[in-house]
Amino acid sequence: MFDEDGTLDPLLKFLLYAVITLAVGKMLWEWLAEDVGQRITGDLWGLIADQLPVLLLLVRILSFLFGANTYADADDMFVAPSGDAIEADVLTFKMKQLSSMSATGFEQACTDLLARDGFRRPRRVGGAGDLGVDITARDDEDRLLIVLCKQYQSPVGSGHLQEFNGTARPHHGADLPIMIALNGFTQPAIDFAQHHQLILMGRPELKRWAHGEYLYDVLGIQSTAQ
Repeated sequence: MFDEDGTLDPLLKFLLYAVITLAVGKMLWEWLAEDVGQRITGDLWGLIADQLPVLLLLVRILSFLFGANTYADADDMFVAPSGDAIEADVLTFKMKQLSSMSATGFEQACTDLLARDGFRRPRRVGGAGDLGVDITARDDEDRLLIVLCKQYQSPVGSGHLQEFNGTARPHHGADLPIMIALNGFTQPAIDFAQHHQLILMGRPELKRWAHGEYLYDVLGIQSTAQ
């Protein structure tokens, strides 16, 4: 019924639209079929009064479909919705929004999430010749995050991890080398990352981060402060 982000399934949305259209059409037909003189003398208001519960229900359905679940953003699509567990001004993304972004938009979304979490000087630096880095940032202990974003439709393989391992620490001086993959990693890639202490954010972790959780809580990264 609901998708990965908790929104209504598109087919059910379509069915609701159809029901709403039929209900509104029936009301209009009944109204237009009445004698014109009767409509002018007051039957219009009587019809509205009779159909008020239906109208209120339609308003609530439309509010659900187009209100709290509507997202928009400045680059591709970001949002700051209200919720019980997340403050109203917290930046969040839906997974389907992240999937539909351009590669640059996906990198920028991750940069914005780092800024949301209070990381210092988050910058998107990805591009041709980036040598395995899309985003840089520092945490409150001045540790350097080197982040590589992969928006692939399939899991990221170990070859990409090997390249990342060859530049993240030796070339960029990363304290925390993090690779983000929209659709996760292959098992050989996971094994390689564990052996070389690379930090991976797969789809489940990305979803939690995008939906409002703090990056280090999602990744299980502890403070080094004594």
